[in-house]
Amino acid sequence: MRTYEQEVNRLQYHFTPPQKWMNDPNGMVYYEGEYHLFYQHHPDSCDWGPMHWGHAVSQDLVHWEHLPIALKPDHNGYIFSGCAVVDWHDHTGFFDGGSGLVAIFTHSSEDATSGRVRQVQSLAYSRDNGRTWTMYEGNPVLEDERFVDFRDPKVFYHAPTSSWIMVLAAGNCLHLYRSSNLLEWEFASEFGTEEGCHEGVWECPDLFELQVDGKPGETRWVLVVSINPASVDGSKTQYFIGHFDGYRFVNEHSPELVLWLDHGRDNYAGVTWSDTERPLEGRVFIGWMSNWMYANATPTEQEDWRGAMTLPRRLTLREELDQRS
Repeated sequence: MRTYEQEVNRLQYHFTPPQKWMNDPNGMVYYEGEYHLFYQHHPDSCDWGPMHWGHAVSQDLVHWEHLPIALKPDHNGYIFSGCAVVDWHDHTGFFDGGSGLVAIFTHSSEDATSGRVRQVQSLAYSRDNGRTWTMYEGNPVLEDERFVDFRDPKVFYHAPTSSWIMVLAAGNCLHLYRSSNLLEWEFASEFGTEEGCHEGVWECPDLFELQVDGKPGETRWVLVVSINPASVDGSKTQYFIGHFDGYRFVNEHSPELVLWLDHGRDNYAGVTWSDTERPLEGRVFIGWMSNWMYANATPTEQEDWRGAMTLPRRLTLREELDQRS
């Protein structure tokens, strides 16, 4: 039986699916000594199709153990992008007073008669370190019929306000929501209608706090937003630097300033791992190493798989003086 190392075109240092299609990284969380990486997966074709969540775990972000598919489409729709968190204090009530993993993701479906797309946010949970998952019976937990593009939740716990925060792509901007239990959500604020690049659809946001290098005790919040397409480069990722008080993100730069996370074409839909050690010293980030300009046309030859992730990288924040006169 042929191993991955014997496949001529199989990348050896970048994560690839065992077979068939892969795109966005999803649900990255660190728990009980394992880094979990879920990903958008079509198990029946090397082309994009009905989305599932593929799954792998690693202890070092280099060597990966592939696990069975974690989430499959159900009556609420396909399983689009999302995140995973550790519910340390059983706010959901899923874990009998202990802790466990909760996935928050977008269910996407299409009305057979009208063709209208419906995107809502749902939950699944795992009591066995992510090996098996149970869909929450109360799905969906958040919906808004005003938006067709209403997806890609990223959730984290904000200790200063004792709340779970969700940042979500909604149309041409982001919405922020708050919850005490991950099950019931209330709208907090909106960001981005007139800020940053709007050449394409906003997707796959992430929001986290980082320490400023060389300035102990000084932090900023970083908001990452993927956009497709972005001019001639296709799929790209922008970011904003600012402040977050548990309700509202405020950009500290001028609205028209666009900051690109990466100037290449093959780093899209990237987000960071949750619950890692010392997160203020740097967030571990990974992206899909492709671009919607050509993702479905990437050659696979006889290996029967398509898609790869970037190498994991640590994001840090430093202040640079503007040298322009």
